[in-house]
Amino acid sequence: MKYGRTFNFSAGPAMMPEPVLEEIRDEMMNYRGSGMCVMEMSHRSKVFQQIIDEAEADLRELMNIPDNYKVLFIQGGATLQFAAVAWNLMKNGKAVYIETGAWSKKAIAEAKKYGEVIVAASSKDKNYSYIPDCSDLDIPEDTDYVYICENETIHGVTWNKLPNTKGHVLVSDQSSMFLSKPCNVSDYGMIYAGVQKNVGPAGMVVVIIREDLIREDIDPKMPVYMSYKTQADNGSMYNTPNCWAIYCCGKVFKYLKSIGGLEEMHKRNIAKAKVIYDFLDQSKMFNGTVEPEFRSLMNIPFVTESAELDAEVVAATKAAGYDNLKGHKSVGGLRASVYNAMPIEGAEALVEFLKKFEAEHTK
Repeated sequence: MKYGRTFNFSAGPAMMPEPVLEEIRDEMMNYRGSGMCVMEMSHRSKVFQQIIDEAEADLRELMNIPDNYKVLFIQGGATLQFAAVAWNLMKNGKAVYIETGAWSKKAIAEAKKYGEVIVAASSKDKNYSYIPDCSDLDIPEDTDYVYICENETIHGVTWNKLPNTKGHVLVSDQSSMFLSKPCNVSDYGMIYAGVQKNVGPAGMVVVIIREDLIREDIDPKMPVYMSYKTQADNGSMYNTPNCWAIYCCGKVFKYLKSIGGLEEMHKRNIAKAKVIYDFLDQSKMFNGTVEPEFRSLMNIPFVTESAELDAEVVAATKAAGYDNLKGHKSVGGLRASVYNAMPIEGAEALVEFLKKFEAEHTK
């Protein structure tokens, strides 16, 4: 690759588009005649206000976000939102969660601190290798919201059809699939995503929330920063925001617009994932761990016959210049994360390497 860069299959932080990194490089020392780097400028300056305004406007255009939704740029990753969602949205103290992997499981544990959590469906019985049927969930009438993790980074499952919430608010953690395909925002009450997987640098989450869900009658013990009303009323600048992440994400939003938007990005992601899944489906050494119907386009976990061979493959891939293919510590195996910025050439190169490895290690 250009600049001696590697194909980085990390689950996050992950690759960013090369043209975006080049733009950032060119503006690093003197942003558009300001005489300073974005990392050095005041968040109260007119220059930065333009940066954050443009970032929000471009994201709204990309996702066709309705006017009655607020877009918030909040410090901290998605993990902080496990608490913020429950604390802000549990008006009746009750929520329904669907357990589909490690991250929804963690969100459930956190939400239980703030109210009653009903796990209406789970795929734990088959090690989170599928999405359970959510067409007729048992949802109490006084449920505040229904929560899903729409793409599980660790287990590699994704929702192809949203749950039937029976009129209740849907909240989705889209961290590892954000901006990977078109999204009808009106289907959700709230979407949030840590940006370090599919957009920009670590340290920020994007929250897209319907205005009527932003409450004033929140727990007085809630830290002021965790209130969505605080963030919305202050244009994400109650305190100094993550200026650098906002700037970088804004660049990525413009890049996505320039290549044809989320429709084009989705086509590329389908083609890219197909390269790897087609190989796994015919391989005698490597096996995908997710039922085909629920396979993620972003995170592709796979295994060999033993943990020892898994480790040997990981070491070989790293030596060959393919980074971060080791599966998460909680599940083992291997995982290729092929987010938006991963070119199809990366998927093709990985498959060629795995084919060669299999041929050399098969009697």
